[in-house]
Amino acid sequence: MASHPTHPEHSMKNVLILGARGRFASAALKAFVADGWQVTALTRPGRQPQPQAGVRWLAMDLQDSQSIAAAAGPIDLVVHGLSPRYTDADWKQHALPMLEASIGITAALGCALMLPGTVYNYGSQLTPQLTPEQDFQPDHYKAQVRVHMEHALKVAVQKGQIRQAIVLRAGDFFGADSGTWLDQAIAKNLHGGVMQWPGPQDVATPWAYLPDLAATAVRVANKRDQLPAFSRLHFAGHQQTGADWAKVLQAIAQQQGWLPQAQALTVKRLPWSILRVVGWFKPEVASLVKLNYLWRTPHALNNRSLEALIGPEPHTPFPQAVAQALQQAGLLTAQTGRAAIAA
Repeated sequence: MASHPTHPEHSMKNVLILGARGRFASAALKAFVADGWQVTALTRPGRQPQPQAGVRWLAMDLQDSQSIAAAAGPIDLVVHGLSPRYTDADWKQHALPMLEASIGITAALGCALMLPGTVYNYGSQLTPQLTPEQDFQPDHYKAQVRVHMEHALKVAVQKGQIRQAIVLRAGDFFGADSGTWLDQAIAKNLHGGVMQWPGPQDVATPWAYLPDLAATAVRVANKRDQLPAFSRLHFAGHQQTGADWAKVLQAIAQQQGWLPQAQALTVKRLPWSILRVVGWFKPEVASLVKLNYLWRTPHALNNRSLEALIGPEPHTPFPQAVAQALQQAGLLTAQTGRAAIAA
């Protein structure tokens, strides 16, 4: 087992968030600050983030692990918030090197590393209840990359490179920012009384409201001494069907005056056949098309081991989470967002 530096004089909780401008990382930053952690946030050189209380920004080259560790000082936990562009080519080129850089930084700091996980690992043969102990079936490229990433973490722990690794797996993100399925497709035309849905309306899938997931990450971080050196935990989040989404979005559209009270929301199917053609020219779209099985296959994340550790998950009621997410994505103003939440 490799030796790591210790800091007996270090009492305040300190977290280093890598890729701190990303969706999960941005939400985690806020949650760790709210819990009293001192946050060090890493961005690419040349970025000039706005000053924020409780946050120290570092603009450094990700590959320079020793310099980052020296600049960060005593750190208890590294959060891997890095993510390449969504194309298979970018994942092939960047996903594993990014994680290897995180492992190198964590090794230099002698602390724990947390990775937000996905359901991709299980491949297209999803089961109704996905457990942390279940074998992976990586039958497509993104699944294979994700499995390799988690294996690399496990090996780094086994070899003594890093002290501890935690995978916190969740479903589709929504909330905290724009750029998710919600604002890019599902509710993009809500002001016109239209919801666009990618699959059958009766299939339930897991959704992670990012402020809840970030709060969960903090609670796991606070209990990490009760976990083994390598662990996987599942965040259940909101288990919802397309019909559930339509009900909530219809109420919001009616409350905003975008839809008459007596009129139902129009639900349109996402045109996958057209997207396949678009994918010939846009690699990001091609990558999305390969994952459309997620919308057709009921699956849920079993969170028993997570709740055994932290107690009940942080859980914003679904209608409130959706309204807040629409506001955070700029589809509702602050005033109308508050009205929708109250309605």
